[in-house]
Amino acid sequence: MKNFWKGRPVLITGCLGFLPSWLAAGLVKQGAEVTGLTDGPAAGSLLKLLGCDRKVRVIRTSVTDYPAVEKIFRRNRFDVCFHLAALTDYGVCAASPLATFETNIKGTWNLLEAARNGGTLRAVVLASSDKVYGEQKKLPYTEGLPLLGRHPYDISKICDELLGKCYSGSYGLPVAVARCANIYGGGDFTWSRVVPGTIRSVLRGEAPVIRSDGSPTRDYIYAEDLVAAYLKLAEALGTGVVKGGAFNFSPENPTTTLELVELIIALSGRTGMKPEILGSGTPGAGADIQSLSSAKAVKLLKWKSSYPLKEGLRRTLRWYAEYFNENTSCLSADTR
Repeated sequence: MKNFWKGRPVLITGCLGFLPSWLAAGLVKQGAEVTGLTDGPAAGSLLKLLGCDRKVRVIRTSVTDYPAVEKIFRRNRFDVCFHLAALTDYGVCAASPLATFETNIKGTWNLLEAARNGGTLRAVVLASSDKVYGEQKKLPYTEGLPLLGRHPYDISKICDELLGKCYSGSYGLPVAVARCANIYGGGDFTWSRVVPGTIRSVLRGEAPVIRSDGSPTRDYIYAEDLVAAYLKLAEALGTGVVKGGAFNFSPENPTTTLELVELIIALSGRTGMKPEILGSGTPGAGADIQSLSSAKAVKLLKWKSSYPLKEGLRRTLRWYAEYFNENTSCLSADTR
């Protein structure tokens, strides 16, 4: 929507994270006045790497601290809020359920209550995930399916969605939920994830390691694709085009882990390289096959994926190659 974001005051929670940083960069490009909330360290942040750190006002506090969050809303008249602050590493969440629930669930009810009392928001977008669907007999997942997730991360996101529904239905807070496929792109430094981990291994000249047998199937969405989806959802919610609810965002291209890794190897030009397949998997990794239907987003938001997997991975490879070229110690050091 032309000029929708120009001069608009926006809050992004978890602003130094992978997707939040890309979202902040996209909003800055659109002319929004972006405030970021974080309790993380700023050194080497992706915001800086994306060239927008000086254009984002960063406030340091945790979403688990309600008085601090409430004060931020009271002192600022935000028009749109993107709530992305969360523990997202699936393995970490499985190992630390209490920390996951504290950050992901308590942080969300704090945010929603502060937003309700602030009284200025036209749109609140909550970050959810395809993991809320759990194991389903019907594929691809559509928004009307029951939420069957059972692992700590899944449950935390289901609770977030229920809290959003409560604040929307009981208090009229304009809330919508974004359920996204697996996100990839430059600047994801959680090396245990398949895309950045594989790319780093390939750029080191090492064989990538696949923890599973290579058959788990997922949709993968490029970060800039998802940024466009978030903006579309907030625009529609802020102008009354949609009445909240949940929206799936996916390129609708289910891909096995082995196919993904082999594509990255091919795009890197190291065609003689073969992945090491461990066949052990990750505890609490969810269903073997997950895929999302984006039909609702296409129809109501006029959104569709702009980056096929091959193009998104090509751009991601290029980003990391440039990053490691400038940060050679990061490529040689084992930081897994």
